Amino acid sequence: MLNQAPIDKSWIAQHIPHQGSMCLLHTVAAWDTDFIRCYASSHRDIDNPLRVYQRLSSSCGIEYAAQAMAVHGALLAPSNSTRPKVGYLVSIRSTQLYVARLDDIDDDLVIEATCLARNDNDVLYQFNISAQGQRLLEGRAAVVLNVNADSQSSRHDAQNTSGKPL
Repeated sequence: MLNQAPIDKSWIAQHIPHQGSMCLLHTVAAWDTDFIRCYASSHRDIDNPLRVYQRLSSSCGIEYAAQAMAVHGALLAPSNSTRPKVGYLVSIRSTQLYVARLDDIDDDLVIEATCLARNDNDVLYQFNISAQGQRLLEGRAAVVLNVNADSQSSRHDAQNTSGKPL
């Protein structure tokens, strides 16, 4: 059953590594063990840190989806955990961009991610971003969880030197 109690930007910022204007999501609207739906308005912000030449490419939607996945991981973390696992976005597949830009979308973005498979170290998500019922982009993302974030010699660090923390 979906939890539909809204979660605000303050909670989000406390539970993901992205801070300030790089914390792109403003609300979690619904979630359960396999799904999360978030909203964002930051794509319209003139000072959005992902903008280049005053434009926000639709490919930046992947970062919005990655942050939704990070929030999902934080929501699923055991209540007694001192910090959530660090996740590294290691693969994006089957991505379709249906628009060129996000900054000219007037409505809030709806970011949805569905967990297709997971184990202790890896998670596979299907994601889509829409606005006013129009699909803007979609794809799949693989996330590797660094279960030993304090270790400099973990196998994930060695294999994922260019991995992007979620």
